[in-house]
Amino acid sequence: MQASLFASGEDLALGPLDSGRERRVLGNGAWVDLRRAWVGGADGLFDRLERSVPWKAEHRWMYERVVAVPRLQCFYAEGEPLPDPALDELRRALDVGYGPELGERFATVGLCLYRDQTDGVAWHGDRLGRSSTEDTVVAIVSLGSGRRFLLRPRGGGTALKFELGPGDLFVMGGSCQRTWEHCVPKSARPIGPRISVQFRPRGVR
Repeated sequence: MQASLFASGEDLALGPLDSGRERRVLGNGAWVDLRRAWVGGADGLFDRLERSVPWKAEHRWMYERVVAVPRLQCFYAEGEPLPDPALDELRRALDVGYGPELGERFATVGLCLYRDQTDGVAWHGDRLGRSSTEDTVVAIVSLGSGRRFLLRPRGGGTALKFELGPGDLFVMGGSCQRTWEHCVPKSARPIGPRISVQFRPRGVR
């Protein structure tokens, strides 16, 4: 991963959310926002999180056997101290930017480490808890190598493709978790590591 030419690798600098943010209405009450390069200093934050987060490998029962989940994960529940103060700063900025629309604050932080092109996540929606019946918002900050992020209507349909790079902010709102699915596909070409930082309100997984 090449370091940014515009950031020291250590200093965090957030761009304004009210400029450069593109909203796409998906239908059925769902929408997504994309804010390119929202986080300056994303390379330094990636390095710190890769070193400091207690990453965990999980296993699930699939296809009549136990398989390894193809990514590492860590979850910070509401009130738990976060591994880097920059995450607190990101959450505060998201609260200011989305609080009036959301009507509440972001409470939890989940992190996923995609180590290379063989890691990914299959089609799903974040439907555990309130998001199975209520509109909500899931905000994702992408760090590290660029990865493709796909969205499609629940039940199948033409997928929308987004290339998320370091420091990009991608937000799924409204009914998106109920009426659409998303995934990070594996790739046949070599890709460096990426960290996805997910901010969710209370009671949403």
